[in-house]
Amino acid sequence: MALRNVCQNQTKIQWKKLRPKNQQIYPFCAYIFVANISMRCYNLLGENMTKSNMDMTCEKGMIKNLIVFVTPLMLSGILQLLFTASDLIVCGMFGSEHSVGAISSTNALINLIVNLFLGLSIGANILMARCYGRQDSEKGQRVAYTAVVLSAIMGIGVGVLGATCSKYFLQWMGTNPELIDLSTRYLQIYFVGIPFSLVYNFCAALLRAVGDTRRPFYFLTASGLINVALNLLFVIVFKLDVVGVAIATSISQALSAAAVIVYMRLKKNNFFLFRFSKIRFYRSEALEIARLGLPAGLQSMIFSISNVMIQTSVNDLSLTLGPESVDGNGAAASLEGFVYTAMNSCAQAVVTFGSANYAAHKKANIKKVIVKTILLISCAWLITGSVVLIFAGPLLGLYVRNNPAAVQFGLQRIYITVGTYVLCGLMDTFAFALRAIGYSVLPTIISTCGACGFRLLWIFFIFPLQYFHNITWLAISYPISWLLTALVHLVCFAVLYKKLKMPAEQPVVGTTATATT
Repeated sequence: MALRNVCQNQTKIQWKKLRPKNQQIYPFCAYIFVANISMRCYNLLGENMTKSNMDMTCEKGMIKNLIVFVTPLMLSGILQLLFTASDLIVCGMFGSEHSVGAISSTNALINLIVNLFLGLSIGANILMARCYGRQDSEKGQRVAYTAVVLSAIMGIGVGVLGATCSKYFLQWMGTNPELIDLSTRYLQIYFVGIPFSLVYNFCAALLRAVGDTRRPFYFLTASGLINVALNLLFVIVFKLDVVGVAIATSISQALSAAAVIVYMRLKKNNFFLFRFSKIRFYRSEALEIARLGLPAGLQSMIFSISNVMIQTSVNDLSLTLGPESVDGNGAAASLEGFVYTAMNSCAQAVVTFGSANYAAHKKANIKKVIVKTILLISCAWLITGSVVLIFAGPLLGLYVRNNPAAVQFGLQRIYITVGTYVLCGLMDTFAFALRAIGYSVLPTIISTCGACGFRLLWIFFIFPLQYFHNITWLAISYPISWLLTALVHLVCFAVLYKKLKMPAEQPVVGTTATATT
């Protein structure tokens, strides 16, 4: 406790010395800093970042190929999180009093509605990676067209549902009456941009399946800078508050979707082509995408249901503790997202590399991919988690300016979740490993019972007790659920991996799976 207080005090002193007088530059500084670091990473990683020769099925140089694959994916995820973070930071500095809480109250609901359909993009990624491992470009072509059509249809449906039913959903969650009007306006406009978000994520999943993680990162960087600039313009100049950041987010999502589609149309990659005149919906490929991706989508949705219930519990606490508890919890959740994204980006390599090796009949390589990925996840957690924990106070202060009560609520959550987040990374790794070897439904069942089911039991039976009725004990439900679920996933993978039967571990004729980066 004493050490933590010393760290916080030192952090506050350093922050006061380094803090720019013009607070409008914070979001731009963060975005430009991350983009600059990413470009330096490209240079340090060497020629593999510029040549189309990454072999996802070769043991030699595997750790380097994993780093080359993961780095742009990780930075893309961090930049995507900065979309939301910039919304919160700009509103916290220049918006209305509880605009941060209003936006934070919508996050769990957005994830609940959207994650089911984003899970299908994992199905598209797995199916394309298998086609790539077998070098079956004809089927890969059909997968690409089907995925784009699916994303557009689902995006329009989700957008209409979310825009028309926003207030009803928020009322069901018990959103604080002081926040609900702002939350509704933000959510309605946000859902207008959902079709573009789904199109971008599906197209990015297709490119990642063939090893190209660099181009989606470029598009996301550009649209992210535009998003931050528009946030500042709409909130500071036009005084639009949460409406302004919602409009900025929708515009940036549209631009990123347009950029990736134009790239796929104009740039011929080494595996599939994209032509508007040849777009078709292939029923068999759509069913395969659904079979592989729907369990992952359902798992994400079920996780989101548990998070919605936790947000509902926070809303309940806010009636006695005040809206500051919602503000602080939302700010902490945003910071946690950066640590999670760093680890999850590494975990996603398991499903791409694992699926390619599974298709190429290289069983031994699957296990090696998992071991090396766990090493990367541990490093990612140590680096990002340490930064967040050491600078937790000043970072939370960016979101909730001049609101020490909200910062304290955020600290209560962040020390527990970020300090144990590596358990979540391990849970994701073993779940992706099961999917890579063809078991899509099993990890969904395990996650539903182990993580989501446990959290719901905690909320209904432990949290209502007077001693446990606070944000600290609500946050403790996370690491316990991660540990339980990770252990079950690991046991299941170990058993199924032993039983996994493959032909002789030789590449299918003509199938050296090389990635475009």
